[in-house]
Amino acid sequence: MSQHTPITKTWKLFIGGAYPRSESGRVMPVRDSRHDSGAALAYAAQASRKDLRDAVEAARAAQDRWASSSGYLRGQILYRLAEIMDGRRGDLIDAVRVTGGVTKSAARSEVEMAIDRTVSFAGWSDKLECVIGGRNPVAGPFHCFSQIEGVGVVAVVAPESPSLLGFLSLSLPALASGSAVVGLASGSNPVPALIVAECAPSSDIPPGVLNILTGSAEELVGPIAAHRDIDAVVADIKGASAKTLQLGVAENLKRVRIIGADADYLATDPWTGPRAFAAVTEVKTVWHTVGV
Repeated sequence: MSQHTPITKTWKLFIGGAYPRSESGRVMPVRDSRHDSGAALAYAAQASRKDLRDAVEAARAAQDRWASSSGYLRGQILYRLAEIMDGRRGDLIDAVRVTGGVTKSAARSEVEMAIDRTVSFAGWSDKLECVIGGRNPVAGPFHCFSQIEGVGVVAVVAPESPSLLGFLSLSLPALASGSAVVGLASGSNPVPALIVAECAPSSDIPPGVLNILTGSAEELVGPIAAHRDIDAVVADIKGASAKTLQLGVAENLKRVRIIGADADYLATDPWTGPRAFAAVTEVKTVWHTVGV
């Protein structure tokens, strides 16, 4: 009788709606955190700065059309993403549990909250402008309107944990408001974000609107900070990486939000209210004379 040889999966990047390998050819092990041996359960592509540039180009090419689509359409697409994630609930729970080092109950809670949060931002897509924007009272014969727009291309650096909920909490506000995202998944547990990458095409997210890289934040934070076609960065990093980001963006003045060490991704209000959009949106104000 023949003995089956197990095949260890190698996860690829998600750029422009396709799944390329890293141009560097490098991979990194995704380890089983439940055992001291830390056996490699799979491998993930280790993105280089060239992969980052490719992802930014894909995001820039897709962003205008995504921003010009109606908030209702963006909401329907994000709601469909939640539906597909719900269909892969078991895969997501296993990914969070095995490589995230949490119990099955905790993994189930994280996945359920991640799906609920996706639904929440789907609902925000066509309501954000009504809540934050609107008509401004002015002293004079003018109509003054403020509207909310996505900033453009947003780089997201996800926390190590919670890998799924953290990645979505930082990425969804940008997607809902019309920006394109270049996301760097958790370095130690990237598989949940990569499952989201597999869900994205079936949810009709246009190619390039969501791009997901895997690799080292320490290696890619510098290129992210220096890249002039990235308009904003939302990053859960600390220490030397945070300093590198802050110094790097000083030269090109992109908008940056560094998530504090005390961030609680399980809390509802900070991640589902209007404040979640502050770093990834901008206000455009239009003045118009009142007709006689």
